[in-house]
Amino acid sequence: MTTPDRPAVEPSAHVASGARIGAGTRVWHQAQVADDVEIGTCCTLGKSCYFGSVSRIGNDVKVGNHADIFGARIDDDVMISPHALLTEDRTPRATRPDGQRQGPGDWTSTPVIVRRGATIGGGARIAGGVEIGACALVCIRGRGSARRSRARQGLRQSARAIGWVCRCAETLDDQLRCPRCARVYELAADRLIEIQPGP
Repeated sequence: MTTPDRPAVEPSAHVASGARIGAGTRVWHQAQVADDVEIGTCCTLGKSCYFGSVSRIGNDVKVGNHADIFGARIDDDVMISPHALLTEDRTPRATRPDGQRQGPGDWTSTPVIVRRGATIGGGARIAGGVEIGACALVCIRGRGSARRSRARQGLRQSARAIGWVCRCAETLDDQLRCPRCARVYELAADRLIEIQPGP
């Protein structure tokens, strides 16, 4: 059972001895957390998700079932939906040019960075080195992967900009107004700025 002063780890989950899990975090069935991973407080790590070494996860993060996170930097209040994949090496190989099997020191670590409040949609594949802006919403329809940096509060589909989203995650209309919470925004140098707060 989760308590304010300790995490709860299901018996079938594997948390390496060098991993650090914050208080109130729930680690569900068959999840794997590698050495040198830091996970903040009050997170939910879904069934069979994986966290590779040196991943840094903030507080109040939700990670869906079967998501794989390799070396990412994830801020607070982020949602990683089921089956998402965040990679860290953009050009991985099984062997070196001399034919020898690659080891841990052979990988090029360029982690994905996900800023506060962003959502990564189910099945999204995010290439190493991509930064997802604060409160951005990345959704993938069909096949596609995110390979470019994301604007703050941008709405992307298959690495293509399709609009802007409110802090509440609703898509803004053409006047940059939120139909759900009535916030109003303006664009300045391709950056979304809130000019009228919601109720």
